[in-house]
Amino acid sequence: MTRPHYIPNHIPDPSYVRILDTTLRDGEQSPGAAMTPRQKLDIARQLWKLGVDVIEAGFPCSSESDFKAVKMISEEVGNCVGVDGYVPVIIGVARCNERDIQTAWDAIKHAKRPRISMFIATSPIHMEHKLKKSKEEVLEIACRMVSFARSLGCDDVQFVPEDAARSEKEYLYEIIGEVIKAGATTVDIPDTVGITMPWEFGKLIADIKANTPAIHNVVISTHCHNDLGLAVANTIEGARAGARQLEVTINGIGERAGNASLEEVVMALKCRGHEVFDGLYTGINTKHIFNTSKMVEEYTGMHLQPHKALVGANAFVHESGIHQDGWLKHKATYEIIPPESIGIERSSGTGIVLGKLSGRQALRKRLQELGYQLKDDEVASVFLHFKAMADKKKRVSDADLIALVSNEVTKAESIWKLGDLQVICGTQGLSTATVKLISTDGSEHIACSVGSGSVDSAFKAVNLIVKEPVKLVEYSVTIVTEGVDEIATAHVVIRKENNHDSTEQNVHPTFSGTEAGKDVVISSVGAYIAAINKMLGSN
Repeated sequence: MTRPHYIPNHIPDPSYVRILDTTLRDGEQSPGAAMTPRQKLDIARQLWKLGVDVIEAGFPCSSESDFKAVKMISEEVGNCVGVDGYVPVIIGVARCNERDIQTAWDAIKHAKRPRISMFIATSPIHMEHKLKKSKEEVLEIACRMVSFARSLGCDDVQFVPEDAARSEKEYLYEIIGEVIKAGATTVDIPDTVGITMPWEFGKLIADIKANTPAIHNVVISTHCHNDLGLAVANTIEGARAGARQLEVTINGIGERAGNASLEEVVMALKCRGHEVFDGLYTGINTKHIFNTSKMVEEYTGMHLQPHKALVGANAFVHESGIHQDGWLKHKATYEIIPPESIGIERSSGTGIVLGKLSGRQALRKRLQELGYQLKDDEVASVFLHFKAMADKKKRVSDADLIALVSNEVTKAESIWKLGDLQVICGTQGLSTATVKLISTDGSEHIACSVGSGSVDSAFKAVNLIVKEPVKLVEYSVTIVTEGVDEIATAHVVIRKENNHDSTEQNVHPTFSGTEAGKDVVISSVGAYIAAINKMLGSN
């Protein structure tokens, strides 16, 4: 089945379901998941390989960094044309005000298929306590802002009645009908707080479809959150009820408990589309799912639980003897899909094995297979560190390569770099760390501190140099490779410390940093500095 020709407000094939990926917007709103513009561009390139119909690239008005990322994605990925003529729609998100909408348009207008998505709350609790506006005021603003977006030259406008699941249905029918008159082409129905049961959400979509004037002139979309663990189920029920655009994220990341997972929604439709979904299908190239999942996991620092459906470490692992016996006789006894269908190769011997004798072209080829498009100087940088690693290890794994790219190419601009680190620890006395950091102007700064352990003392020494009130929210170390020559990956999440009342503890966003290496303390300090650089860069 082929992807139908793109028309903003209509899908020629009633069985086709558009996939909107919001990893770069809602996904990045996960605590600690902030990414650099380069990282977001890499993920957007991977989403193009996946065949995502619509890429929600970000919230351009939120920061200069996000504007830059959305603009880069629009100019490059938004102009990539596939062999079948496929070009992704690029979305810039905006609140319902002229400044947001103008900024979003400035960021996306160079894409072949730009779309502005604007939102305003429509539930009684949001209108009363957050917006402090009446129904009539919200209705007037929504219609005026849709018209304003169209006046800029944007012929593809998505309207989002935030918290639609808790909105009064009659009011939803009214406001949706009016924004359609004003020029909306897609109407997104979000379960913003993840409160609905699947049958309730399906009925909401069906009721909107049956009672909203001119609803046939737009595409109905869903956007489900996972607060009760029902985001995927609600999204699928929405599709069964008539929604033909589904909003999802890679690995299901997003605000609070996350969003509907792209891989789960897409593979559910692929596995059971003809059997139980009356032939619904998507244009996703599922063989790129696994690599995309790994890239998002690495860049955001949002690590997957082993039992995560499809892309978790245990998703295709069989432990029980009974299961193993059945699987060896016929794989379909305990696997409903082959792992190869989402890009997982069972045998490490199927591709190039990289080690100390491998050359630059072999490295470049494997990086391309993993989804990374690097310039010559970037390949040279990664190759230099790859050779150093290969001298210490018999084999460099994909996980090692991903960590190298993250460390050497795509990380945040280095406001501070680690120069030297010396730690003294043991059973006698407190641990002591001496740290040398190098600033952007090349000047060296040295500090010494004591702590409850080597990592704690090193972090405190970094704080003495940086002089920023930093709170460590999360710290973990994992081993990403096996054997005696393992590489340790450190992951930290920080936020700017509050100097005021504790009631403001949620004011500051969180930032994550990841670093891999053979020394746990050095990796930990590198991850901590990477997170600080993100935090300082966001300012």
